[in-house]
Amino acid sequence: MSLLRLFYQNNPTIVEYNNLIGYHFHLVVQAHTILIKMIKISNMSKYYGDYPAVLDVSFSIEKGETVGLLGPNGAGKSTTMKVMTGYTPPTNGKVTVGGYDIVDKSFEARKQIGYLPENVPLYLDMTVKEYLHFMASIRGMKEGISKRADEVIDITGLETYRDVIIGKLSKGYRQRTGIAQSIIHKPKILIMDEPTIGIDPVQVVETRKLIQSLGGEHTLILSSHILPEVTTICKRVLVIHDGKIVADDTPNNLSNRLQSTQVCEVSITENNDVNFINLLRGQDYVVDVRSKFDNNNEHKSYIIETSSNIGAEEKIAKLIVDNNIGLHKLNSLPLTLEEIFLQLTSE
Repeated sequence: MSLLRLFYQNNPTIVEYNNLIGYHFHLVVQAHTILIKMIKISNMSKYYGDYPAVLDVSFSIEKGETVGLLGPNGAGKSTTMKVMTGYTPPTNGKVTVGGYDIVDKSFEARKQIGYLPENVPLYLDMTVKEYLHFMASIRGMKEGISKRADEVIDITGLETYRDVIIGKLSKGYRQRTGIAQSIIHKPKILIMDEPTIGIDPVQVVETRKLIQSLGGEHTLILSSHILPEVTTICKRVLVIHDGKIVADDTPNNLSNRLQSTQVCEVSITENNDVNFINLLRGQDYVVDVRSKFDNNNEHKSYIIETSSNIGAEEKIAKLIVDNNIGLHKLNSLPLTLEEIFLQLTSE
């Protein structure tokens, strides 16, 4: 028995004290980890000469968040991503990535990031596995490269293509190879620029599922002009327009905030003695009503637009019941992300 172990056995109070200190130290470290923002941008501006590409932008992204970055061409979206990845420094303000200042500790900050650019810089004469080994080595990985390469090949569904020359892959599988290189070094943050652009519809669906699966393990920032893609993948949306953040919320909250009228869908069993459309149009709170095609022969569906904030659903439900019409379904419809985007970025 070692002298150290004998000492602790004869001094149980010291053991309890050390355990207590260790427990509190664990709590302090855990709390510190929780409080660190994975990305924090404070009053950041970026000028190209006298032109302000981004003006006084501030936002933060927590660990594990999936955030969509939206903006029309020239809005400042690409510039913001370039600053976040350390490609270009901010003119003013402060940017931290994984707790590291992107200017003062740029190398440490960039270690935290996996980046998928819009045009992935692949070496077409390498096989998938050779390319991943190469990317791991220039990322500074010294050990476990083969094991990690096999892991990301499995994650991205490239098992069949591990020994195939990249130049012979389809656009969709090249994109998967790009995603594989972005996670080879186990980054805490993934930044993806237009990840499904130019690939066929089947590959789009599969790539979106892959990106969704990565969202829980990594903090994910996704830039896309395909608005349904952002709705599918992201829980939070940042909209940039004229170099400024004009919205920062969930898609549902943005919809509720911007909706000047309320839209709902109703499905009914019609009463032949009542013209449902005329009945609705006779109500002063109804703005518009139209039929919706439905394959269900038992029920007929309608889209109803009403004045906002007047409790329309309750009034419509009462109107249906009072006129002996069978109510099958009644639910509100939020604005689509396309409608939100147009409202926020229109002049």
